Parts: sequence; structure tokens; C-alpha cells
Amino acid sequence: MRNRDHTISRPDWFRIFLICAGIIFFSIPPSLARDDVFIGRFSSDIPGKKVPSQWEPLLFKSISRHTNYSLVKDAGQTVVKAVCHGSSSGLIRYIRIDPEKYPIIEWRWKISNIFKKGDVTRKAGDDYPARLYIAFEFNPENAGLIERAKYKTLKLFFGKTPPAGAINYIWASKAPDGTVVPSPYTGQSIMMVVQSGNAEVNRWITEKRDIIADYMTAFGKKPPMITAIAIMSDGNDTGESAVAYYGDIVMRGRDIGRERGPGGE
Repeated sequence: MRNRDHTISRPDWFRIFLICAGIIFFSIPPSLARDDVFIGRFSSDIPGKKVPSQWEPLLFKSISRHTNYSLVKDAGQTVVKAVCHGSSSGLIRYIRIDPEKYPIIEWRWKISNIFKKGDVTRKAGDDYPARLYIAFEFNPENAGLIERAKYKTLKLFFGKTPPAGAINYIWASKAPDGTVVPSPYTGQSIMMVVQSGNAEVNRWITEKRDIIADYMTAFGKKPPMITAIAIMSDGNDTGESAVAYYGDIVMRGRDIGRERGPGGE
């Protein structure tokens, strides 16, 4: 009896490859299949470091007392810990991202307490145990004479290229969730309350925001390119103290049916 030839032809190999590739692709969870951009992959960093990889300190010339940042383990994951004692400084990553391609930002955070004197409407109360800040690019071609003049003035103070506008996602003391107000220091920076009060203190909270929708709410037009993202815990105006923790920060493409707009999920 003759032995049968079990050799598989090239077309058959190609069909098998396509079937296997399809099985692998469709078995990947949506969160891993997407083309995500990690802004802060703190969970993969080294505990004990002061500044996460690809980030740098954000300091202000007029403020001498700085918040203390470090990478620590919390609930089994490496996160950024911020210890604020009447201080103000942040950590920033300069990165250019198109919000049209990556409109969703997601992060985790936790705080020890809110500030008793915190008030989003007053300079004296403009402190938050935790905030996430997104800066947007200035485009002189789309700016009027007054905007260009303001930009030149800001550049003298910033040193680096200042943003045309910014959104601050904040954990406020009293203002209700969903509150949107200009910063008491400048109308180019908009404060958006995503958490407020003591109800979720000492608990990890995951936030997910649609940057395009939020920018439209804040400025009435579509956003330009993103130039930087920062985290900050500040208590210099109120003189109060707090501890905050920041988990991974990731930007995602739009995931149909799973987006979160200005009002949340």
C-alpha cells in the first residue's frame, strides 16, 4: 500500500494562516486591540524614582515650595504619589498628539482629602489635591492681533512655548461635578470638575473623557494639536495639605458605543 502524500500546498497554507490570524485578532480584548498611546505608563516604571520616564518637573518661578512626587507601589501597582503641603508644582510630559486621532483620555487617581478652603471661582481657593492638565498648541495663522499679542506676553513668562488654551480636569472641594469655569488666573485655562467632595476619598477612581467634546464646551470650537499633558497637586493658595496618587494615563481612538462625554458614562 502506497503512503499518501500529506504535503499541504501554498494556497492551503495561506488559508490556514488567515484563519489562525482571524482567531487571534478576534480573541484580543478591545482594550488591547486598539491603537492606544500611553502618556504615562507609570505601572511599568521603577518604584523609588522621583520623576517617571519621559516626564519632567513642572515648576513655577514665583512659587518656592514644591509638591513632592515619587513612584511608589499602591494596591500592587506602581503609581505616582504626590505629597502637597501648601506647595505647588507638577509633572509634565511634552508630547504632540492629534486629538482627532486620539480623542479619548483615560486615567486613574486617588486623594486623601479635599481642601476646606478650595473654591474654583477665587484665586485664594484655586487649589486642588489632584488635577490633570492638557495644553493645546498655539496657531498664529488662526489667531487675531489681540491673541497674538497675548501669546507674546505669555511667552516672556513661560520661557517655553505657552499653550493657546488648556483644560484642567480637577478634583474640586465643593463645586458640583460637571462645573465648567475659567481659571481665576486666566480665561485661556478652563477648569472642568470631574470629581468633587469627600464621597470618593481614599478610593481609586477611573476617569474617561472625550477631549474634543470638552474643548468644544470650553472654547466653542474644535481643538488644535495637544502639546503637553501634566499632573499637579497644589495647595499654595489655601495653604492646605493632601496626598494624591495618579495611575496610568492613556489616550485612545474613539471606541464606538463606549465613549464618555462631558457628563460621564
